[in-house]
Amino acid sequence: MNKFKLFVENFIVYGFGGIINKLIPLIMIPIITRLMPDKTYFGISDMANTIVSFGTAIAVMGMYDAMYRMFFEKEDEEYRRKVCTTTLLFVLVSAVAVSVLIAVFRGTLSKYFLGSDVYSFIIYIVALNVFADSVNTIIASPTRMQNHRKTFLAVNTVGPLISYTISIVLLMKGYYLTAMPLGLLLAACITFITYTLINRKWFSLKLFDAALLKVLLPIGIPMAVNILTYWVFNSCDRLMITNLINVGESGVYAIGSKLGHASQLVYTAFAMGWQYFAFSTMKEDDQVRSNSVVFEYLGAISFVITAFVCAFSNVIFKLLFTEEYYGGYIVAPYLFIAPLLLMLFQVISNQFLVIKKTWPNMLILITGAVANVVLNYILIPVMGIEGAAVATLTGYIVALVIASVVLIRMKLLVISDRFYISAVIMALTMTVWRLFIPDRLLPMLVLAIAASGVIIFMYAEDLKQLVNGIRRVKANSETELSNDSRKETRKK
Repeated sequence: MNKFKLFVENFIVYGFGGIINKLIPLIMIPIITRLMPDKTYFGISDMANTIVSFGTAIAVMGMYDAMYRMFFEKEDEEYRRKVCTTTLLFVLVSAVAVSVLIAVFRGTLSKYFLGSDVYSFIIYIVALNVFADSVNTIIASPTRMQNHRKTFLAVNTVGPLISYTISIVLLMKGYYLTAMPLGLLLAACITFITYTLINRKWFSLKLFDAALLKVLLPIGIPMAVNILTYWVFNSCDRLMITNLINVGESGVYAIGSKLGHASQLVYTAFAMGWQYFAFSTMKEDDQVRSNSVVFEYLGAISFVITAFVCAFSNVIFKLLFTEEYYGGYIVAPYLFIAPLLLMLFQVISNQFLVIKKTWPNMLILITGAVANVVLNYILIPVMGIEGAAVATLTGYIVALVIASVVLIRMKLLVISDRFYISAVIMALTMTVWRLFIPDRLLPMLVLAIAASGVIIFMYAEDLKQLVNGIRRVKANSETELSNDSRKETRKK
């Protein structure tokens, strides 16, 4: 299968599955906020989920990425089963340890994350969620690593539907504090049972390999630091808003973040299809060029979409949310482009993983996270929740710029002048939006169309080639189906 077809198919199928997983919560948010008495309840639920993501990152300890990398090292099935089993047993032990620690320190966690230790009972549910999510991460992996796309799509559709259905039922019965955590837990349990039945052949106690674990850990531990750094980018701002302002404002920021993270529909579509493509083609001769081209195309797409988000942010918040959440519209564009910058960072930082040197990636991310935290302390007291959004975006920019410079010098990345021009256009567009027309649809729409037009013009020739490539893939697929049909007819 040629590389273009492989990338397109995985982008569409895995991306669509990931999009459903993100789209359902996005649709449900306006319903959830209207079922809660005030923004504080949503803030508490969101912060509880923040603890889950933090605990899961520690429990998995980067072993998912290490397992994915080593799975493709050999084509021997027995070896691959050892990789899966060894990873699962390690994560199982660490997940138990982390979940117990969360339960033991429930009072402290409740005070700093939820705003008061009176909510410590919620932390018990959080601990169970951490265990379930950590184990699910590994149990589900063989499905993706074998490229079983239909199964992945089905589970990613059913899981969030179950979670939000349970949450809405509980909210209607008045369980405002526990509705969303319990919904997530029950859905995780169903997902665990499903993937255990599907992937059980890949895991066996007798296949645990201590020697293999020694290979996995040096790859996984730096990746764990990376994931914890991602958590700082995505969640530390909410923790700091909770403690520097209040948990209610954290709820407003979370709504702005959720709407802003509609970009995760694009990011997830990329990430779900990219990982299989990246590792299955990592030994190709033109790998650096392919990687660089993907980086530029995704960057250009991100800039164009973000320009229009700036235009419509104000209108969307007025239509979807009540007045107490309206202030979140100003952070949405910052938090929309932030995951897209993460997507670009992961495209190029994958080069470190390919050459089995993950520590530069770790140091670069830590630098960006430190910039994020320092700016949060400076900007939140001055600018409120917008300060947190600016700090998050700046942290990603710092990490992306440093990674680009390092990889260019290592000859693992090539960036054209037109991409630099596109980045400058995007920066100017957001500056004009914020300073002069943050809540004016028509002028911002004109600016977005103009900026997008220039970027599209610079990539016009590439767009033609992309369209022709898609047509060739479609034509080849139809030819293959036609040939298969003829063969079947002859057999009969």
